[in-house]
Amino acid sequence: MKITFLGLGVMGYPMAGHLHTAGHDVCVYNRTTAKAQKWVDEFGGNYGETPALAAKNSDLVLLCVGNDDDVREMIVGEQGVLSVLTEGAIIVDHTTTSDRLAKDMYRVVQEKGCHFIDAPVSGGQAGAENAQLAIMAGGDKTIFDKVSPILDVYAKSLLYMGAAGAGQATKMTNQLLIAGVLQGISEGFALAKSAGLDLDQVARAISAGSAGSWQLTNRAENINKDKFDYGFAVDWMRKDLGFCLQAAKAYGIELPNAQWVDNCYALLQTQGHQRSDTSVLVKQYADIKQAK
Repeated sequence: MKITFLGLGVMGYPMAGHLHTAGHDVCVYNRTTAKAQKWVDEFGGNYGETPALAAKNSDLVLLCVGNDDDVREMIVGEQGVLSVLTEGAIIVDHTTTSDRLAKDMYRVVQEKGCHFIDAPVSGGQAGAENAQLAIMAGGDKTIFDKVSPILDVYAKSLLYMGAAGAGQATKMTNQLLIAGVLQGISEGFALAKSAGLDLDQVARAISAGSAGSWQLTNRAENINKDKFDYGFAVDWMRKDLGFCLQAAKAYGIELPNAQWVDNCYALLQTQGHQRSDTSVLVKQYADIKQAK
């Protein structure tokens, strides 16, 4: 297959690199052309100055961009890939979006005789760089099976979840669990700190037990150092929680924990933590204690 990769952010850049290293013919696109040129200098391949130019003659288009509007622009915009793809081509979207967007894109792409898979990823920048991403996919099973060997190049886990939108619904579940774990860590550390305990020792003591988690293992040390200038940004998490809350409303259910965490992040944004790692949630618990 000739492959196009759209979006060379902290995730897309290494993901596209893994594909080229695996021997695929890859053409990339990025809004900042200099980033695309840098990728070509590092990996080879080539780049296009618009999504359509990059996707010309491609069998498979992969994208990992920012939000719903970005995905629409890349696919059905004036310079979108759907204007040049031939019948049977496949689009796989790794962006975390709303499930509604995934269903809309599936329908629009199908009407053009092509195929669409929503395949958001989890694992962060480190997972992308080390080809250890968890990929959860929605769409037609036969199309998923066709592209699986390619996606497997940068996957640790690759699972088909169901019809269009199922991948995004699974990613929402993932983000809700992360929010809950971070809330638990924040409350637990608030108690531990108030009791005069050393947080590094606390993390070591409990991480091997039933309270262990990826967040605890990978974030406790920096929480203790008051270091948050890295990782998965609060802005991104609020975007994702917004999708969760939107879907919950449509399904007629309530997500009180997610709503509370989202409100905390909204306040932290006003305090300058828009780009801080989501573990900065612990600061909100400290602020609550000080206010009381």
